[in-house]
Amino acid sequence: MAVPITYLLRSLLSLIFFEVFLGAMLFWPAGDIRWVNGWLMMVVFFVLTVPSIVILWRVNPDIFVARSKIHAGTKGWDRIVIWVLVSAFFAVFPLAALDAGRLHWSAVPPWLMAVGYVLLAVGWAGSIWVYAVNRFAEPTVRIQTDRGQTVIDTGPYAIVRHPLYMWSLFLFPAFPLALGSYWAILPGVLAAIVLVVRTALEDRTLHRELPGYREYAQRVRYRLVPGIW
Repeated sequence: MAVPITYLLRSLLSLIFFEVFLGAMLFWPAGDIRWVNGWLMMVVFFVLTVPSIVILWRVNPDIFVARSKIHAGTKGWDRIVIWVLVSAFFAVFPLAALDAGRLHWSAVPPWLMAVGYVLLAVGWAGSIWVYAVNRFAEPTVRIQTDRGQTVIDTGPYAIVRHPLYMWSLFLFPAFPLALGSYWAILPGVLAAIVLVVRTALEDRTLHRELPGYREYAQRVRYRLVPGIW
């Protein structure tokens, strides 16, 4: 069944609303609408997001349905974990703005800010790769019996069992560094720790409840970081 185009339009509208939200998170704590780092981040985010939406709509439109909401059947523990994870991640932006835009606690050199944008591009591209191959990549943990969930073992899933989380680890230091703040790395570290915990809990759930996952885990040994874990 074709995915209604309303999902595409909803994604584009969500991008506009998020850009406004991102601007509020950056410029209000920074205290200066002229803060260059804030504008650069908003432009880069927009430039990365628009082609990503277009590509995914062409190669895997089902992902728009999967990620449109928190679906029924989400594990109770994940509702708590996702709340902590999202809160920690979004704390990066106002803290970075307060630091780099208003109080100037950090002195991040331009080359290191550029590294932040490189990490952002790598993590973003890797995440889009995941979304392109996995129509079941919902925002929360559940066994999608209503959508006929099966094990995905191609693309990045041939490298690690939770590649979306692997690429997310690039984003947690990327945003603080790109915005010019060392202090904003702290909530990013918290988000990374929560993500590791979530990886372990989700992997255990999939072992128990998703047919074929145990066999897949025997073929792809590592959960999150190749050669380590």
